[in-house]
Amino acid sequence: MKKIYHLSTCDTCKKILKELDPPANYELQDIKENPLTEEQLEELKHLSGTYEALFSKRARLYKERDLENKQISEEDYKNLLLEHYTFLKRPVIVNGQKIFIGNSKKEVAAAKASLSE
Repeated sequence: MKKIYHLSTCDTCKKILKELDPPANYELQDIKENPLTEEQLEELKHLSGTYEALFSKRARLYKERDLENKQISEEDYKNLLLEHYTFLKRPVIVNGQKIFIGNSKKEVAAAKASLSE
């Protein structure tokens, strides 16, 4: 699978997509317009190893709900990711069996290298 999960209203996602310039065979999924399904989330978890790896602790709702002061299980991460798109660390780039999560310079550079393979 060649897919990029992103948020079209996010300036960081826009900048990264422009930098990556994904080939036409990549499917783009705006997670606000087309939320993650449980099946998609399971596949992302399989590639990343944990739901926590996919979870954004910078999300506004994370702070609003005071989640940093609560014990969160893998099942909780899963449910939160399915509940609201803002909890997904983005973008998430899937290139076959490789996954790149988030917007760190290192992740974006690795994703860019992978896209050109």
